[in-house]
Amino acid sequence: MSDLTYQMLALVAYMVAMLGIGAWAYRRTSNLDDYMLGGRDLGPMVSALSAGASDMSGWLLMGLPGAIYATGLMEGWIAVGLTVGAWLNWKVVAPRLRTYTEVSGDSITVPSFLENRLKDSTRLLRMASGAVILVFFTFYVSSGMVAGGVFFESSFNTDYHTGMLVVAAVVVAYTLFGGFLAVSYTDFVQGAIMLLALILVPVVGVFVTGGPAETVDSIRAVDPSRLSMLEGATALGVISAAAWGLGYFGQPHIIVRFMALRTAGEAASARRIGIGWMLLSLFGAVGTALVGIAYYQQNPDQKLNDPEAVFIVLGQILFHPLIAGIMLAAVLAAIMSTISSQLLVTSSALVEDLYKAVFKNDASDRQLVLFGRLAVLGIAVVAAFLAWPKTGTVLDLVAYAWAGFGASFGPIILLALWWRKLTAPGAIAGLVVGAVTVVVWGNIEALSSQMYEIVPGFVLNTIVAVAVSLVTYKENPAIDAEFDEAIRLLDAEGTREKAARV
Repeated sequence: MSDLTYQMLALVAYMVAMLGIGAWAYRRTSNLDDYMLGGRDLGPMVSALSAGASDMSGWLLMGLPGAIYATGLMEGWIAVGLTVGAWLNWKVVAPRLRTYTEVSGDSITVPSFLENRLKDSTRLLRMASGAVILVFFTFYVSSGMVAGGVFFESSFNTDYHTGMLVVAAVVVAYTLFGGFLAVSYTDFVQGAIMLLALILVPVVGVFVTGGPAETVDSIRAVDPSRLSMLEGATALGVISAAAWGLGYFGQPHIIVRFMALRTAGEAASARRIGIGWMLLSLFGAVGTALVGIAYYQQNPDQKLNDPEAVFIVLGQILFHPLIAGIMLAAVLAAIMSTISSQLLVTSSALVEDLYKAVFKNDASDRQLVLFGRLAVLGIAVVAAFLAWPKTGTVLDLVAYAWAGFGASFGPIILLALWWRKLTAPGAIAGLVVGAVTVVVWGNIEALSSQMYEIVPGFVLNTIVAVAVSLVTYKENPAIDAEFDEAIRLLDAEGTREKAARV
């Protein structure tokens, strides 16, 4: 068999497995709670890897290695910021959000939680939150589709649009039918494949380039500054890169995994698993980029046309075609895991947070699940339309959407969980200011080139939300009772966990 045949066999097997998980999940999905949150029955292993896989996306295997390959370890500050942010997210947000969402109206989406938590009878907060999710996630999904098109273009020399449509079709199929369970369990499998691939490529690559010392020498021969995280960096540049970590607190497709945990106590186990997976994966991505620099320095007759394809091309060079096919499946896994999570959260925003808020709340579970599936299809079509021209890199598209969510929802989620005086007007004002700041700042080159837009958006959101809340705060016994009950249940869960360990 030809190399291409081996690789296609591996990819077809992977796609069939994902569709199989979708079919299994379809039989276990009977109502909107199952479709959107899996009945709050995820264990720590599945929660951790599904959160990691949906978080990292094609950025982990394409965007980050491509950026480091092109400019060096200075781009590694993004990985540092993300690791710290992810750890804090699991530590500070996960257990409290899991408890509070159940106490406050058994909320199954981020906007519904904010509405229930702040007792907003106007529904404006829920609709504003749903609109922000709809706008930024449509861009986010389109970045995944761009990555899918680039993947097939780089791997098989196929047309960009053909590859984009193949990826979109498979993801939409298992997400549309299987809902949250399909997304979570496919993400779990995809996370495992990604980790294996990210370990194998740099480890084998170091041997091919002559060992660690020879690899480092080859990188230095290209440019010694590629091995430095500080040379050529500015204070604002480092802050901007590390500030990616701020985005974690506001990413709906990640924090929804916290809401789906079986218990708040399992967040600690999930945190250890998730951060371990993340550290290994990020080291693998960085190692892949550095090995790529060394390999092409040693083989000047070969040329890498697209830096974001360095992982894909090295996998094809270093391994037997069948193993290379598994490496390609890892890239596809990274892309598809994020698209599916984002499609589902955007669907929930349309159905749970916009349709039910604006029109009516008397639709049956069967009708709501159908609406959710139609929303997945509609969003995918719009995202494909945006991705069709292939404008911008994967990293650029992801950075914009990541900043949008981090600056819009991050401060509001933290304040809602930890500050009882947050009010609905304060949350709405902060949410809007954060989103608008990202849009304006991110589209002014003189500003965005100096500082990543998430920083001013996050800061201004926090200031406005606190200021407006202090002006509009009125004591509400129901809010105080829920706040106290969430803390009580969290403390009780912590006591049970400690007793179980003893």
